[in-house]
Amino acid sequence: MTKSKSDSYAAAGVDITAGYKAVELMKAHIARTMTSGVCSDIGGFGGLFELDMTGISKPVLVSGTDGVGTKLKLAFIMDKHDTVGIDCVAMCVNDIICCGAKPLFFLDYIACGKNVPERIAEIVSGVAEGCVQSGAALIGGETAEMPGFYPIDEYDLAGFSVGVVDKAKIVDNKEMKPGDVIIALASSGVHSNGFSLVRKVFDVENADIKTPLEELGGKSIGETLLTPTKIYVKPMLALFEAVKVKGVSHITGGGFYENIPRSIPNGLGAKIEKSAVKVLPIFDLIAKKGNIPERDMFNTFNMGVGMSVVVSKADAEKAIEVLKANGEDAYIIGEIVESDERIVIY
Repeated sequence: MTKSKSDSYAAAGVDITAGYKAVELMKAHIARTMTSGVCSDIGGFGGLFELDMTGISKPVLVSGTDGVGTKLKLAFIMDKHDTVGIDCVAMCVNDIICCGAKPLFFLDYIACGKNVPERIAEIVSGVAEGCVQSGAALIGGETAEMPGFYPIDEYDLAGFSVGVVDKAKIVDNKEMKPGDVIIALASSGVHSNGFSLVRKVFDVENADIKTPLEELGGKSIGETLLTPTKIYVKPMLALFEAVKVKGVSHITGGGFYENIPRSIPNGLGAKIEKSAVKVLPIFDLIAKKGNIPERDMFNTFNMGVGMSVVVSKADAEKAIEVLKANGEDAYIIGEIVESDERIVIY
């Protein structure tokens, strides 16, 4: 590898030796994510993972893919690149946990205008942290240097994860019925959705987003918005072992109105008590600054609820107890009702 160098390619804007250095710098971060199923080292052409079938009678693989979106613009402005990788992992693993699947491994893709090895390693450190939080191994990825396509100081970040669940334990909504309880799991902030609107509201490219604000607990707008997406995998896996979970929704783009109904069967609807929702200060600030109607807020952002879970009324107390024991702020926000209207927020 040390002899692999192209002056002609470098003159065109691509330094392949920078890629080798980036791989060396990220290896320590990747090592943190290794699990017993990993069968390959970073640098090969494919990531190998041996599936442990212990306790699984009919394995079903569940996959999810996503990116960080325009939240990356905040990372560029704040020159902070070590947390967006958590967002990237979270957006994938939080989706597949909705099916009851345990994440096994993750791969990332970074496209940049210029490969700065230290910055790439920072990005991957966040990806590795997200993998550690979700119990997934980072078994591969790709860094593509694309001069002329991306500005030299910008990049895009995406990834995908694969998990496994026993077919008999797939979370579906077949047993959901009126009277079941909807439990909220608190979000850490805006997570990774709605940032096109957020950026417009705060005019982040031109305004001061680095000055601490009292209404945000002494944090700046930029710092608050960069708070990484919460990863719910381990608490949810504990919940699956404790009670029968009838439905799970990851509250992403589209907010309450789009995501909560996705886990509810036809003929039933979600009745959400608006006053029960613990709305985070950042959402109040967004609504006030942007003069955004309440319905649009609930139809765009998570509003402080990163995930919702449906259980029977009899299991609600135990479910909340388990979630709180696993570090989650969990509380009841509504119930399932017989209705043709998919969701009502009152």
